[in-house]
Amino acid sequence: VQLQASGGGLVQSGGSLRLSCTASGDTLENYGIGWFRQVPGEEREGIACISLIDGRAYYADSVKGRFTISRDSGRNTQYLQMNSLKPEDTSVYYCAADKFRHTEFIAGLPLPCYYGMDYWGKGTQVTVSS
Repeated sequence: VQLQASGGGLVQSGGSLRLSCTASGDTLENYGIGWFRQVPGEEREGIACISLIDGRAYYADSVKGRFTISRDSGRNTQYLQMNSLKPEDTSVYYCAADKFRHTEFIAGLPLPCYYGMDYWGKGTQVTVSS
């Protein structure tokens, strides 16, 4: 599967953005999906995933209650709705997908959401000004 992310940009603190990630080559229904972010020089962080095992959404504590991950099967696209954005949300955001049928969770996230997934889209920059 190939993934193409879009929707990043500059937004003021407290604002909202929606990231999109369109898949080609396979259907996203066959995958667990997720969003990650990384600031240069820092570790990549898994922030929101939908598990292939149970279809439920899981979130990192840093975004819980503010971000929502979803999937539109008809458009073969996944989304990340980001509300109440903060300057510390400034990062490069990546969409990802994985077929690993995990059985474990780490820090409340499915294993692929914590360690990373097999398929990645190019990053999209999100900048939140204070």
